[in-house]
Amino acid sequence: MTTPAARIVPPPGEVGPSEAAPAPELSDLAVAIGGQGGDGTLTVSDLLGRYFRRQGLYVYTSRNVLSRIRGGHADATVRGCREPIAANKPKIDLLVAFDQEAISIALPELEETGRILYDSSSFKSELPQAVGFPFATLVGGQVGQPIYKNTAAYGAVSVMMGFDAARTRAVIEDRFMRRSAEALEKNLKALDIGRRVALEAPGVANRWRVATGVAHDSVLTTGNQAVALGFAVGGGRFFAGYPITPATEIMEYLMRYLPPLHGVVRQAEDELAAVNMVIGAAYAGARAMTSTSGPGLSLMTEGIGHAATAEVPIVVADCQRVGPSTGEPTRHEQSDLAHLAHLGHGEFPKFILAPGTVEDCFYMTVDALNLAERWRLPVLLLLDQALCQNTVTADRFDLSKVKVDRGALLTQEQFDQLATYQYYQFTPDGVSPHVNPGTKGAFSQVTGNEHDEFGHVSVHPVNRVKMMQKRMEKLHYARAELPIPHLYGDPKAKIGIVGYGSTWGPIRETQEILAARGTPTYFYQARTVFPVPEETLGPFLDGVDVAYVAEHNYTGQFLRLIREAMPQYAPKLKAVTKCDGFSFRSSELLERFGGR
Repeated sequence: MTTPAARIVPPPGEVGPSEAAPAPELSDLAVAIGGQGGDGTLTVSDLLGRYFRRQGLYVYTSRNVLSRIRGGHADATVRGCREPIAANKPKIDLLVAFDQEAISIALPELEETGRILYDSSSFKSELPQAVGFPFATLVGGQVGQPIYKNTAAYGAVSVMMGFDAARTRAVIEDRFMRRSAEALEKNLKALDIGRRVALEAPGVANRWRVATGVAHDSVLTTGNQAVALGFAVGGGRFFAGYPITPATEIMEYLMRYLPPLHGVVRQAEDELAAVNMVIGAAYAGARAMTSTSGPGLSLMTEGIGHAATAEVPIVVADCQRVGPSTGEPTRHEQSDLAHLAHLGHGEFPKFILAPGTVEDCFYMTVDALNLAERWRLPVLLLLDQALCQNTVTADRFDLSKVKVDRGALLTQEQFDQLATYQYYQFTPDGVSPHVNPGTKGAFSQVTGNEHDEFGHVSVHPVNRVKMMQKRMEKLHYARAELPIPHLYGDPKAKIGIVGYGSTWGPIRETQEILAARGTPTYFYQARTVFPVPEETLGPFLDGVDVAYVAEHNYTGQFLRLIREAMPQYAPKLKAVTKCDGFSFRSSELLERFGGR
């Protein structure tokens, strides 16, 4: 069946693809897909990401969805590149639009040579760069359900971008074969419909040619999945949490990973219950973790303080989103740092680690478990929506690098040699040797009240001071064991950049652009953000004339922490902030770094 389609009109001076003029090769391309929630935009981005992955390209996908089950605008962007990437491309090459709103929103981001492929079942576009096919009408009649329009659109994109037909089909088979035979059959039929109408329309086929890359041994994953894997292989055996965007997938992945390892996952009735379940499991000797986002973190605050005072090791993964209150549950921000650094009432030690890549998410979750048990305190993993949920190409995780450190945990034989057992024994570094409950002959009291070495409640002023010193000086003694920063660029550069979390990708891309223009920079990727890493940040700041601190919040929270800890460097620090719910792009950072 031949379906009329709008003709793609090449800009003046441009020759359309033909045998005389081969299709231009794209080695760095971005496809945006937009429509209403329920149109299947994320499915199209997933299919394209899988194809680019099979093509050997590095992949980065992001999504913009509303906090609702169906309806409202939703879009996704997938980028494929020969070079490693972890950021959105500033401009998109192709827009797949399921409604007019998608075109209105994405048109300003379209490359001058970009094209629009849209579903003409319900609207028409007069834009010269647009071509429309009635995907919903076609699959509704031939497959029986209009929802398969997303797979048909993927088929049309595959023709437009010159995809290999067998590889295109293999992506569908890989994606849907585990669902059911019926689902696979219908998606393959929708794929053929989309490919056929695109092949029969003039000027559509082989508009571009997608380059081949070398990233064939990599994996596509997200920060949430990497955290879950890190917890499982790092000896984590108890997880309790309550569903909250964008942290929920950590619990969902662990429901799959932990039971085969004899681990336990509990969906609690709320965040209060979750953190207290984790405290109980950790006291009993299990490596335990919870995950949440801003609103849930507020509810967990008292429990985290209890764990610190009781010296019970827990890990909390905070997947930041736009706040305060409910804020924007599905949008990106890094505005929990100030809360975490000054967490709760009273004073107690904690470490805040900030992974910047999915590889960091995996290995630093293991680090967090080790640090929590080694120093008997809460360790907070500071994540963000983009890092948690965006899909990216990563190297396969090296399990040989995973080491489990249970800290000062005594064996039965070591315990039997003690003359007196004190759960909170004063030691030079503040870490008390201990045994798990149930150890033969062991008895101790553990409490969130101020206590003496045996755990007995005490309000004696001398004991209070000694216990505060015992706990707080862990921040001093542990510094050498905290994750060190990664440094990128020219160590002699006078322009410094400081960032943490998912800002890593846009900053690295910006550095490469600046270097190509003859402007060297030096990037300090902070992986420990509290306590402020003065011993490594100081020498970095000594070597630059200016340091741009890039973060996704309104007030520059990390910059303020640095100023508080290292006031002598305040004149060098320049805030580069963004709080609109979307990640930095390299084009934005280029403007913000002094317009260089």
